Amino acid sequence: MALLKQWKEMAYSETANKGDLKRLWQEYFQKEKEIYAELLKTPDEVAEGTVKELADRFGVDLMTMTGFLDGINDSLKEANPIEEMEEDTKVNLGFEKELLYKNMVAAGADWLYNLEEWNDIFDEEKRKALYREQKISTTIVKGDKIYPNDPCPCGSGKKYKKCCGRNQ
Repeated sequence: MALLKQWKEMAYSETANKGDLKRLWQEYFQKEKEIYAELLKTPDEVAEGTVKELADRFGVDLMTMTGFLDGINDSLKEANPIEEMEEDTKVNLGFEKELLYKNMVAAGADWLYNLEEWNDIFDEEKRKALYREQKISTTIVKGDKIYPNDPCPCGSGKKYKKCCGRNQ
């Protein structure tokens, strides 16, 4: 069975004890934070190897590394084959710095986008700009409501109700 499928069955189990799942995620988030802190110390160095080699390098089990690879995949310069990944599959962690930061913001992972290691990569102004950029990108802006007696937005000079707002 592919590692990702095993990870999802374990981490998103409908039948597991809620306390066990909570502990699993707390431990995962702590290990994830440690891996990101390590990666961000040398952001231009691409960590690569098999899934098993990377798990050993970062001192985590195979399932934690699988979850990590699933999480970082959208921020990589070159996506890994996570769907069919096995422990001997070659993967890399070459991430795009700005994209990774924005994805951490989008995930609401303040424990990750507030890591000290970001200070050496982006100054505070740049981090704030990336944060704002990400938040604005997901904001839905509704146009002004057009009322029947308003001028028609098509520019005809007629009232909306007598032009484009007419029932067809």
